[in-house]
Amino acid sequence: MRRIIPLLIALCVALPAAAERKQSFGDLDVHYSVFNSSFLQPDIAAASGLTRSKTQGVVNVAVLKAGKASTAQVSGQVKNLLGQDTPLTFRQISESGAIYYVAQFPFSNREVMTFTLDVRQGEESHRITFNQEIFPDE
Repeated sequence: MRRIIPLLIALCVALPAAAERKQSFGDLDVHYSVFNSSFLQPDIAAASGLTRSKTQGVVNVAVLKAGKASTAQVSGQVKNLLGQDTPLTFRQISESGAIYYVAQFPFSNREVMTFTLDVRQGEESHRITFNQEIFPDE
């Protein structure tokens, strides 16, 4: 029993890291992840201005230039399998030297969604497209 508890704690810490993705453009790294907003603690959601719901997803983007947090303009959209587009409206959150951008989107069922992120920093503009399966929290 004592060996199981550390294993469970390690798995809980490792799962969010496995869900993060990264795209590099020279010395610019864009880290992004998608998750259900119900995974957020209530106080963290409130402080970030996010709504906790079993049918609200969150896209989180962090931009690093030469390994340091950097500002950017982030926009995008999410598309479901029926081809319905939902624009993503990102807002910047800065805390303790970290800068990240969050946007929420609705979904109703377990489905694979296609995300398109546009990241602009200065004259550079980059597009990232990826698929993510989303699950409503039950």
